[in-house]
Amino acid sequence: MIPDWSTPPEDAAAHFARRLALETDVSDVYAALDSGVPGFVLVDTRSGEAWAQGHVPGAVHLPGRELPERAARELDRSVPVVTYCWGPGCNGATRAALTLALLGFRVREMIGGFEYWAREGMPVGTAEGVHRPAVDPLTAPAVPVSCGC
Repeated sequence: MIPDWSTPPEDAAAHFARRLALETDVSDVYAALDSGVPGFVLVDTRSGEAWAQGHVPGAVHLPGRELPERAARELDRSVPVVTYCWGPGCNGATRAALTLALLGFRVREMIGGFEYWAREGMPVGTAEGVHRPAVDPLTAPAVPVSCGC
């Protein structure tokens, strides 16, 4: 199928601006958390088993299925929320972000999810402590540099 290239540039610009207003990536989340004043709470929406396997240190664990009953009790509506789930093949973080938005929270989704967090060598928490997995050279530079984007 031949792509339709008739979309006006202003429509494309509006689309991409909207995405950037509602998404963030693992590098930006890491930089914000590392600053000590991220300005948001990071919410892991995966199951308890997935959380135990590894999670972002400092994240709050609120499984997506439990958000409707727990969010108002455990999150402050005055603090923005960033959601994440497993990875790009999972829409759990998107569903959680929608739920939180409908509950009145300001929210963004961390694209790439925990999969890319770990694959890019960011700190991973488990019951044994925090460690940094090896960087996957297919997802991030092998040295501690930004992709330059």
